[in-house]
Amino acid sequence: MQSFDALVLSLPARNSTLRMRVWRALKEAGCGVLRDGLYVLPAERPGDGTLQRVESEIRASGGFAMRLELRPKTGERLAELRALFDRGAEHGALVRRVEAAKRLLERLGPRRAHTAMRRLERAFDKLSRTDFFPGEAKAQAAGALAALRQRYREAYAGGEPRASHRKLRLRNAGRYRGRTWTTRSKLWVDRLASAWLIRRFIDREASFAWFERPSQRPKGAVGFDFDGAEFTHVGNRVTFEVLAGSFGLEDDPALAAIGAAVHFLDVGGIPVADAKGLETLLRGAREKAKTDDALLGEATRIFDLFYSAYARPAAG
Repeated sequence: MQSFDALVLSLPARNSTLRMRVWRALKEAGCGVLRDGLYVLPAERPGDGTLQRVESEIRASGGFAMRLELRPKTGERLAELRALFDRGAEHGALVRRVEAAKRLLERLGPRRAHTAMRRLERAFDKLSRTDFFPGEAKAQAAGALAALRQRYREAYAGGEPRASHRKLRLRNAGRYRGRTWTTRSKLWVDRLASAWLIRRFIDREASFAWFERPSQRPKGAVGFDFDGAEFTHVGNRVTFEVLAGSFGLEDDPALAAIGAAVHFLDVGGIPVADAKGLETLLRGAREKAKTDDALLGEATRIFDLFYSAYARPAAG
């Protein structure tokens, strides 16, 4: 039969500061209240020493406190104790907050929406730490949060794209000339490198359109580096590597060297000697540029120099 840790306490009448500290500590630990002055926790929970610390503090302040072990003798009594830790109402309240956030998500804008989502995720994590007997209520709250994250991705295309498992295939470069190419705004390493690769080696007349949310994507544009894009992460390849492979550019050693650095900076993996230098230069370009178009202009010069440096030994 499951056992419980219990704390019996009686606080000094005039010490309101101690009373508040004890109440907060027991509440944070997720204690159940069996009756006034009798607090319990499941014995099998990950121990944090809360009851022991509270007991010591109360005794040091002149109050009474004693820790005990409770062992219910019947299944009915066990059910009564477990009911003290029913978090269904709290999970239900959280689900309502998540649903409200989902309705307002697109009106908040990407930054405020992300902040609201993270706040709800933290609330779920905090509640989960004291949900000692999780059940359907927790599963529903987790599902609501997963739906909120998906709605956020759909609304703002924030974050890195998920890797596709489709096979890479060689494309007809002629079908991709003079096109508009589109990706997420606030460009960074993989998107900058991919845009440079597109304009230098795939579509010299390419124009680019940046979007904050998928609904802003121009019709007919070729998408890259976002979920659902024509060119995005495939397996363990980042978008730059996928584009190089799709247009027969993988045998260029200079592009392969740049691709290795981009891969490391975007998703990690095997360290690349020049990656840090590339990142530093791109960070400086980002600080200088006021728009994504200006940033791509600065980044283009950086990637041109890297390409020239890598290509020179091969030419010699």
